[in-house]
Parts: sequence; C-alpha cells; structure tokens
Amino acid sequence: MAAPALRAGQRRVVALSARLARLAAFEGRRQQKLHDQPLEPPTKPANRAGLPPVTVYCGFDPTADSLHVGHLLTVVGLLHFQRAGHNVIALVGGATARLGDPSGRTKERAPLPEERARENGEGLREGLRRLFGHHRELFWAGGARLGEFTLLDNASWLGREPVVGFLGAVGGHLRMGTLLSRQSCKARLGSPEGMGLAEFLYPALQAYDFLHLHRHYGCRVQLGGADQMGNIMSGYDLVSKVTGEDVFGITVPLITSITGNKLGKSAGNAVWLNRDRTSPFELYQFFVRQPDSIVKRYLQLFTFLPLPEINHIMEMHAQEPEKWAPQKRLAAEITKLVHGKEGLESAKRCTRALYYSNIAALESMSDQELQELFGEAPYIELLYEPGTTVLELCRKAGAVADGPKGHCDITSGGVSINHMQVTNPDAVLIAGRHILNNGLSLLRVGKRNYYIIKWLQLLQEETG
Repeated sequence: MAAPALRAGQRRVVALSARLARLAAFEGRRQQKLHDQPLEPPTKPANRAGLPPVTVYCGFDPTADSLHVGHLLTVVGLLHFQRAGHNVIALVGGATARLGDPSGRTKERAPLPEERARENGEGLREGLRRLFGHHRELFWAGGARLGEFTLLDNASWLGREPVVGFLGAVGGHLRMGTLLSRQSCKARLGSPEGMGLAEFLYPALQAYDFLHLHRHYGCRVQLGGADQMGNIMSGYDLVSKVTGEDVFGITVPLITSITGNKLGKSAGNAVWLNRDRTSPFELYQFFVRQPDSIVKRYLQLFTFLPLPEINHIMEMHAQEPEKWAPQKRLAAEITKLVHGKEGLESAKRCTRALYYSNIAALESMSDQELQELFGEAPYIELLYEPGTTVLELCRKAGAVADGPKGHCDITSGGVSINHMQVTNPDAVLIAGRHILNNGLSLLRVGKRNYYIIKWLQLLQEETG
C-alpha cells in the first residue's frame, strides 16, 4: 500500500509545480528585510494577483564553508519567489549536516564534528547574505519592493529536541514502507556498505524542519534540487498529516558538467561561490566556456533577463558566433550576482590581462588578482637595484638555471616580461616597460611558468 500512496503524493508535488511557477511570475511590492529575525505575519497582499504572500524555504547543509554552483539554481529559485513578493527562508542545516544526506550517495558520509559544522554554517550564511544583498542592490529596480528574506539554522531547534520527544512527534506519521521505497534508500540498502540509522533518519529530520517552519513561519513550500524529491515528499507527508493543511514541494533541475556529472563537493568538481576557493575570474571563465547547446538554457535558468532579450541575444549569436555574446553575458550576470560589480570588473581585468595581453589591465590589477589569476605562480618580493638586467631578474626569481642554459633560455625567446618577449639577457630593466607603475612585473618562462615579482625598493622610493 505504501508505493501507491507515494506515487499519489509525488503526482501532487509535481502537479503543483506549475501552479507555484505561476505564483513566482508575479512581480512583488514588498520591502526586503535582510536579517536573521523571524518573519512577521503578513498583513496585506504582496503581489499583483491580490493574494497574500507565500513563504518558501530551501535548505543548505554546511558540509563545506562555501556554497557552489550546484546550489546556485535553488538560490535563484528563492530570488524569483522573492521578486514575486513572496517571503523566502534560507535554512542552513547546522544539525542535519552532522548526519549527512544519503541522497545520490553510494557510501556513508564521514561524520562532521559539531565545531566544523558551526564554522561551515557561518560561511554559508555569509555567502547567502552576499547573494541576496547583491541581488537587491544590482538586479532589483529602485523603489520596488521585494518579499522578505530570513536566514535560519536548524541547529537552533533540532539541537534542543529530545530524542524521545522527536520520535514521538514525528515517528508515528512517517511510514517505514514509504521511506524504504525511496530510490536513494533502496540503492544504499542493497549496496555492500549498507545504510546506517543516522542516514536513514535524515529524511525525518528534514521533514521536521518543514513542520517547524510551517508552524512558526507559515511556510507552505519547500524548494530543492531534483535529487531532493524523496526528502521533500517526507516533509509533505509529515506536515499534511500533522496539520491537515496543504503544503507544496517544487524541485529545480540539477546542474551537471559537460560530461553529465553532478557539480558539487562530493563529485570533486565544485565551482565555489566563495572568492577564497574560486576567484571571480575562474567563475566567469567557467560560464564563458559553456557550449552553445546549453547556453540559452543557462541564461533562462540562472539570470533575470527577460525571455525576449535572451531570444534576441541568441539571434545575434547565430549571426556572429565568433563573438561568444551569450556566454559572455551569462558569465557577466552570474559573476555580478555572486561577487558584485567589483568582482565582475576583476574577472574582466584578469581576462584582458591573460587572454588579450593587455598591459593596462595587467597594470591595474591588485596583488590578490595576480595571485588568483596565476594560481600557483610564485609571488616573489625583490629589492630593486638600478641597472638590474633581465638575466639577473630571472636568476633572482629562480626562473632559469645558472650557467649557459639560463642565458640560452632568454636568447632563444623563451622568456617574456609583462607579456613582451625579451631576448637580450643583458638588457637593463626599464620602469614603465619591464616594471609596471604598480611596482610589479609578470615574468613568464616557457608557456606556463609564471612568476609574480614585487619590487620593494621601487615602491619605497615612490612613497617616500
């Protein structure tokens, strides 16, 4: 009997997706309040349909200290609801992260210590605040009103819930047959590793989150990735049975690599939304490299551009494909949302400096941008001495070998400074040419061996 009931519930969740999408199409008139405080009950209609606002939530387990591109589509989904005047909750799973979600996993996740979960949770909260703040500042017209944004952590209630009390409140409403019939559970139970009790109870904890948010914040919709269907169904079952009220679930597509693999930390191919892990340049280039076959869909999914504008961009692309206009627009919109205007300008500077050998861009780059751009390139501080030659620079940087070979590397054309090839080992370094106005030199030996030189004495003389 459990399987037919599950299928009926799934049909209800899927059927409601279209209705929820229509709700998200309404442009809102409510002011966003970027805070961590509970939502006040709505007192008036918030959208052009004349309906009261819906409250929608999405959970993010802090298994790492940063969100990644795999999370971005659910964040954009929350933003679309907020743009339509609805209230949204971003829930950091400080408690559930310690158990680990079994969905889509072939083996048990390593336990996450409480302190690490707490530190990671703060990283996720910071990232979520930044994304919602950039959206409000850069993607929402002045004077308009957004739905409310609330940031919560389920450790604040699950961490205080006694085990017996939790099982008494939840256990009688979630049927074993339904939980066991979920594909993620069946796959793990049939594997050599099996499934531990903690993982098996994960859907129950997530379901309890939905119940808690429904009771205390009036939340009626849970949003998640397509791989969260089973967990969302558990929440739908629990809230419906306990309260007798209608609640809804909606899923968004999973973002995969070109090879079809899910993007994320577990797969080892995460593109992070934290600058300390993935620079604005790297994020920008990830989307610039997307093939024509996927770029229109990504413009529709990840950006807030009107559909007619996206169609126009694709029409122009058909006429001038060599300009890569859709990819560049996609990369710009996402980088601006994630890193703000300054992050987008940084990504463009790095792109001009690396791929277009633009000296002005190179000269305007900060030390941080140079280190982000050239990754593992040594960052070397040298005292500037008048009369320093190209060969002396290369040897001080450890870029060429001592003796005749180093001399030969330069004369054979294998060395460049600030994107300009140098072939005379005895040439004296010239300020403004070999040494940029920001006191830096970019030395390259061979095709990929970069060295970032910071001239200390020169900087001291200029500031003295």
